[in-house]
Amino acid sequence: MNRKLLILLLLIVCQGTILKAQAKLTLDLAGARKYALEHNKTLQNSALANEKAQWGVKEAIANGLPQVNATMDYNNSLGANLSIQFNPGAPPVEIPIKPQSNLNLTLSQLVFNGNYILGVQTAKLYARMTEKNQRRSELEVVSQVTDAYYLVLMSKEMLNVLNQNVSNLEKLYQKIQAMEQVGMIEKTEVDQLSVQLNTLRNAVKSSERQNELATNMLRLMIGATVQTEIELTETLQGFMEGAALEGALLKNFDLSGNIDYQLLEQQELISQKMVDMKKAAYLPTLAAFYRFTYKIIEPAFDMSPPNVVGFQLNIPIFSSGVRKAQLKQAELDLKSMQNTRELLSDQLMVQEKQLRYNYTSALESWQNQKENVEVARRVYSSLKLKYEQGVISGLDLINADSNYLKAESDYLSSMMQVLSARVQLEKLYGTIL
Repeated sequence: MNRKLLILLLLIVCQGTILKAQAKLTLDLAGARKYALEHNKTLQNSALANEKAQWGVKEAIANGLPQVNATMDYNNSLGANLSIQFNPGAPPVEIPIKPQSNLNLTLSQLVFNGNYILGVQTAKLYARMTEKNQRRSELEVVSQVTDAYYLVLMSKEMLNVLNQNVSNLEKLYQKIQAMEQVGMIEKTEVDQLSVQLNTLRNAVKSSERQNELATNMLRLMIGATVQTEIELTETLQGFMEGAALEGALLKNFDLSGNIDYQLLEQQELISQKMVDMKKAAYLPTLAAFYRFTYKIIEPAFDMSPPNVVGFQLNIPIFSSGVRKAQLKQAELDLKSMQNTRELLSDQLMVQEKQLRYNYTSALESWQNQKENVEVARRVYSSLKLKYEQGVISGLDLINADSNYLKAESDYLSSMMQVLSARVQLEKLYGTIL
């Protein structure tokens, strides 16, 4: 009975594993982006880094809050005596040193330290920079997911074109085979079409592999397992018909919206805080403490009080120029960071101009390829009809078929260029999320 129950449990577990492995995702582009933001491993690490930075801020604040420490000690002089001479010439009095043990409780509080305040501010700046790094990772992943989504649609569209072309040629091949058998055309015509048909079948297999490769890339980007089946609900034509195509060129570039510029601004603020911290090194530091001592084993001669309150003031006076050198280095780092920010500003403006040009050129190329594929489709249909009527040779039809497939491929590639160029612009603007 126990054996049957064990087998039943194993079957249930295996069935659950198979169902999990065969999970299916039906995604539009927004859904793919959302899924990636929740499951992408790179973004999960960014979230952990952000959480770590928040704890770093708490650590910096806690360094200036009251600190309580307890110590316990035990001393044994192994029978030694304390010798005290009260009067000159008189023999000393020998007092045995008994074992002693103390429990010390110390409460310390930082009263003033310029570096503490600046340290907390710097930790908060690092936390904000970590948040922006996380957003930068999100922008990068979303742009990669978008490109991968488009690539899957393109490869799928190209596969459909090839399959449709193969289906049409197979029907034509059957017709001319029958015509060759009754002597209406030569066998050479049949052989030529057979070669073209086999070439297209190989192209279909290659396109299937490319589609699977693109799908696997999308799985990797969104954080899905390799066993997960993915079904995409949108089409390339749907994206190309969107009003956002022209709208992307109407936006004004605001440097403050660019994540790289925001990160450099944060780094500049941190560099400024480092300068302030080097200046604060010239200021004194004041700390207060309270210590309570409990005598676990009291000595015979005890001069230490149980309660002690004190202050400690540390005043920097002379460091042989160390503090000045450190301050100058921090000021130079700040100036270097300011120059880097200005350089990035110029680079981003040039990049935005180039991306606009690339996007405009891609739109123009897409319009031209759209016309070309329509012309190539009409030419191919016309020549196919003429071939069936025996007006043209099989070589003319094969050339027309190759031209049509090339036009379809160029048309799909031009759509990819438009969509990819738009992704790059949106990523630069920080609006892709």
